[in-house]
Amino acid sequence: MPADALGADPATPGRPEADSAFDAGVLERTLGEDSPTRWLGWRRRALVLAALLGCLGVLALARWLAATPQVDARWTADANGRLVLQDSPLPALQARRGQAVVAVATQGGGSVAVDALLLHHTLRWQTNDEERARQVAQHQAVASAMATGSVPLKLEDGSMLAAPAAARGYAGIGLWFWPLAGLALMLYLLATVVVLARPQIRNALYVVMALCQSTNLLFLAVESAPGLGLPTGSLANNLALRLALDAGTAAAIAHAFTLHPCLLARGRWLAAAVWSAAALGVGLMATLQPSHSWWWSQGLYLGLGAAVLAVINQSCREEPNPYAIIVRRYCALALAMLVLLTAAVAMAASAASLAHVVAAVVATAWTLFLASLLLLVPFLARSRQVLREFALLAGISTVATSVDLLFVSVFSVGPFTSLAVAVFVGLSLYAGARQFILHTLLGSTMLTTERTFEHLYRAAREVQEHPKRFAPLVGRLLDQLFEPLEVLRLERVPARSRVVGGGSALVVPVRGMDDDTADTTALALRFAQRGQRLFTHDDARLADRVVEQLRRAVAYDQAVERGRHEERLRIAQDLHDDIGARLLTLMYQARTPEMEDYIRHTLQDLKTLTRGLAAAEHRLSHAAGEWKADLTQRLSAAHAQLKWSCNFEQDQALSVVQWSALTRLLRELVSNALFHGHASCVQVCLQFEPSGLLMTVSDDGVGRNPQSWSHGLGMGGVRKRVKLLGGDVSWRENEPLGIVCEARMPDFAVRD
Repeated sequence: MPADALGADPATPGRPEADSAFDAGVLERTLGEDSPTRWLGWRRRALVLAALLGCLGVLALARWLAATPQVDARWTADANGRLVLQDSPLPALQARRGQAVVAVATQGGGSVAVDALLLHHTLRWQTNDEERARQVAQHQAVASAMATGSVPLKLEDGSMLAAPAAARGYAGIGLWFWPLAGLALMLYLLATVVVLARPQIRNALYVVMALCQSTNLLFLAVESAPGLGLPTGSLANNLALRLALDAGTAAAIAHAFTLHPCLLARGRWLAAAVWSAAALGVGLMATLQPSHSWWWSQGLYLGLGAAVLAVINQSCREEPNPYAIIVRRYCALALAMLVLLTAAVAMAASAASLAHVVAAVVATAWTLFLASLLLLVPFLARSRQVLREFALLAGISTVATSVDLLFVSVFSVGPFTSLAVAVFVGLSLYAGARQFILHTLLGSTMLTTERTFEHLYRAAREVQEHPKRFAPLVGRLLDQLFEPLEVLRLERVPARSRVVGGGSALVVPVRGMDDDTADTTALALRFAQRGQRLFTHDDARLADRVVEQLRRAVAYDQAVERGRHEERLRIAQDLHDDIGARLLTLMYQARTPEMEDYIRHTLQDLKTLTRGLAAAEHRLSHAAGEWKADLTQRLSAAHAQLKWSCNFEQDQALSVVQWSALTRLLRELVSNALFHGHASCVQVCLQFEPSGLLMTVSDDGVGRNPQSWSHGLGMGGVRKRVKLLGGDVSWRENEPLGIVCEARMPDFAVRD
């Protein structure tokens, strides 16, 4: 299989300890093993050569089949299983239409009895040994006679008919030859691409599987040719050869899973045992040719299928890799289909008129189904929707075919009725269970747009508030989106997100806001959705877009903040140069000491305001000192006392919005206590905690019953600023005198 092998599960910070230690360097090394994006050099030449040889091979097979002789006539079977001449463009045969052929004369003067078996070309799923032997003898006798240019046929009335044989030509190959040969060529080319992309033993095993099933498809293509007989030699050892192809496919799958996705402890012994069992079984079938050979061969095939499942289960126990989990589902489905088709063939064996039709249909359905699965396997970690739909349709068609055959053979239902029921069952499965099959078997549960947007919006808000925590927040967002079992940090950073390990891991580069290499890391997410599905290239594109959108959100927020800061600087400069100069002139021209003192205090307030506007951020300790000094000055001018309390654990930074809102809140509340409550003492308490900010301003004034107050500009401004900081405010009576204003801001947080 064309995937990178990964090691065992790592232990991830913040997660339970894994059962095994994973080396993160494995993922880093896979970043340098990417398949070539451009097929240059020897790979391109080898691929072109392989494609050329494959096309020439298919054309040579078609030419050989077109050159084989045939009798230009249409044949049918009657109710007694006899071969009946239905129609022919040849004058010698037109007069004998409707007559049955009972034998074919041989060159030695003898004859071989023939019947409707000549119309059936499939031997692999023929259950009766005697019927299979008669079928081979009849086809060989007809092929030998056709090679002479004339086929001596003995009719039911005892007369002889010399049917002329000529090359069938390309028109006589049949319509089914080309799609079957084309599918075989596609599977062959895919195997070539896989092994050229990364030459290694497990990809070579995939080539073995693909070539075995390509050969099976070519056998089907030859057997699909219409008319009597098959080319000379095409039936020689057919059963043993077809069994060898199927057994080789199963043994190669089992061997591959001893190597990938994890190297099994006793993998070599398991692979050797499976290959030995396959070779021994095929050898015994070919040499001994025991009675009931089809049952023995089918038992060997089912046993190898069970061995494949056992090896994959062992791989999943040693490491629950989603690649192995998904392929195990495929293998279980394939084994179930094989059991179902075997049951259909076995039940149809008792009906002589149905056995050969069932064998032909089952052979085609099973080979197409297995070939479709092999076509899909290399693209499990890629978005190949057409191949997935093709595999799904092949599976549904196989089920519908099995249902059709079971209804015909078991319940003796008419062909039309059984076909209608099978089509209904197939369409119902496809329409009703399509999403379930895709999600369960293919592991393709996709993220919904609503869920992605919700996580992205929340992450963007947090990143805007804490831009220095960009990388950890991106990691948490990716964890929420893909639900991996583990998130690792890598030193080697790719240019873009990469799917590695055959879809087992997704490597996402996370760069700092200034594209500083020192602030760049890569996150490796392993085993999506708790190990239930593979990462796809759609996931990689989504990860890149998510990271880019977050970068844009932060960059936009920083640009807006820079614009605000520049505007505040301009306003502060204008206030200082214009209003400050005018106030300073008025202070020097004041006529009374009281007026001069008032203007001096106003200048001090203007200085505090302009310094606050010009600063990008404010240290909490400095802001608290300015607030205390400002409030002390205001209360002293009114001959009132200030009791100040400000508690915080760390001296951190306040944003301009936070500083401005808190400054105006404190001034407004203290002014209300002085001018409306006529207070002689004001107590201010600021409690900064990780859970938020609690601000309490109480006085001993004459104010009572705050519920009856009218909400003017003062109280409205206080509510608006507290709400801006994400909190709420309330007033209550103080004991024995005065009012207490309490503002709780749980969403308040100082900047990192």
